[in-house]
Amino acid sequence: MSHRAVRIAMVAGEASGDQLASHLIRALRARLPNAEFFGIGGPKMEGQGFRAWYPLEKLSVMGYVEVLRRYREISGIRKDLKRRLLADPPDVFIGIDAPDFNLWLEKALKQRGVPAIHYVSPSIWAWRGKRIHKIGASVSRILALFPFEPALYEKEGIPVTYVGHPLADMLPVDDVRSAARELLGLSPQLPVFALLPGSRQSELEYMADTFIETAKLIHEKQPGALFLVPMATRETRLLFEAALYRCNARELPVRMLFGHAHEAMAAADVVLVASGTATLEAALLKRPMVIAYKMASLSHRLMRRMGYLPYVGLPNILAGRFVVPEFIQDDATPENLAQALLNFLGDKATCARIGEVFRDIHLQLRQNTAEKAASAVLDCLPVEVRKNAVVAAA
Repeated sequence: MSHRAVRIAMVAGEASGDQLASHLIRALRARLPNAEFFGIGGPKMEGQGFRAWYPLEKLSVMGYVEVLRRYREISGIRKDLKRRLLADPPDVFIGIDAPDFNLWLEKALKQRGVPAIHYVSPSIWAWRGKRIHKIGASVSRILALFPFEPALYEKEGIPVTYVGHPLADMLPVDDVRSAARELLGLSPQLPVFALLPGSRQSELEYMADTFIETAKLIHEKQPGALFLVPMATRETRLLFEAALYRCNARELPVRMLFGHAHEAMAAADVVLVASGTATLEAALLKRPMVIAYKMASLSHRLMRRMGYLPYVGLPNILAGRFVVPEFIQDDATPENLAQALLNFLGDKATCARIGEVFRDIHLQLRQNTAEKAASAVLDCLPVEVRKNAVVAAA
């Protein structure tokens, strides 16, 4: 008896989704060796044998105003994807985050009888909570990364599985500052700051100058300090280099790295980071940090009006209180950021307390995520497909 390969469609919209999906593909392929993966994805997914119909950079835009500028292109991609998927339906669809793009697709596929899984709960606990009803109509199952999320869905009768966060599996529980410094060839005594102004080009456009001006102020007070700046792509590196030139900061002791964000954060005394997944990475590496974020003023006004929580950074959300400072929009001045970063540099006791809070969060999120997520996906496959797939995997 011949068994056809399980066909799995996926859409990831940014670098963090690419990483998340690549781990899931690896775990699924271990159980479904001849599965086919296709849709929208990035280089890490392609490294696991994913066939990208479009690169994820096409979707990697942040903020209402920025999305509006690219609306026609993004809308065209989504319509084409829907047409192709409905013409030849996959066995399962997995939307990796990007809810504004994916939920619409998931609803269309679910109505056609295709199991639609949404991996990463939209942040309904932070803003736009009424979306939960739209989510329920669109998905067959939510895979939740954070422990407080399942209760929100269970209350509404929406199938949900808590899978933890893959970064908690990847990163060591113990502090690896010494090893990271050795790897990068840095002295243990050197004051080191890691600057992470974002992985998207739009984030660099709003934040690169502010981060550089902050580093200049720190350099005045700590002339021996080094600034590590890991860059996700060639394009973001070029934007940061242009900002260094624009800010007359070419003499600043900056060491740019291509990738190696984890090593840069682990080696640093303090991290200045744009709000997003990188804040969670810094927390899992037990680094004290200052969170900053800027976007188009209209986008900020809209998001602030719809927000429920007093904080935006994931470490503070997970702790349920302000553990590290946040400076958003007009508050994110070089003076405020430099002062907050220098405060941490001189306060070992506070840094140690923050490290303990982050260690507790790490242990809570460490759930063998890829395996849990893969099991949930297999459970969502139609019985006939799953039966054939299990035989094929055997």
